[in-house]
Amino acid sequence: MEPRMNLFAHEIGTKIAKRIFAVSQVIQESPLPKPTQELVQLRASQINGCGFCVDIHGKDAAAAGETSARLNLVAAWRHSTVFTEAERAALALTEEGTRLIAYEGVSDETWGQVRKHYDDDQVIALVSLIAMMNATNRLGVIFNNQGGAYEPGNLATIAV
Repeated sequence: MEPRMNLFAHEIGTKIAKRIFAVSQVIQESPLPKPTQELVQLRASQINGCGFCVDIHGKDAAAAGETSARLNLVAAWRHSTVFTEAERAALALTEEGTRLIAYEGVSDETWGQVRKHYDDDQVIALVSLIAMMNATNRLGVIFNNQGGAYEPGNLATIAV
């Protein structure tokens, strides 16, 4: 299937994309650990079925040194031993924050685990990252953007 529309071919789409990218830059520069950021982006994209975003975040994570074992197991993180307790808390928050209806919001238990492992700035970045990934996943899926052709490290050239 072909993409339905090129967001970047339209003035309003370009403006929206630039603002999304600007928020993403703030999150990337936050004290939230980079490996956690990549895992969260990948997991949210998997849940939402956004092949375009799975392609981007899987490849960028690998290029940044993430192991294939961790990338392959992120979809089954609950049944693996390769993630830290902090990463597990972030992945739980990602799932509950992405599947709001299924989990009826974010549980107090998950929130407690997140607060145990992350300071205020990291929590703000983490929650914002989850929200932004869900927004960008929806754009990708609705516009039918396809995964497979992304070259690691080229996200900035796509988004601006």
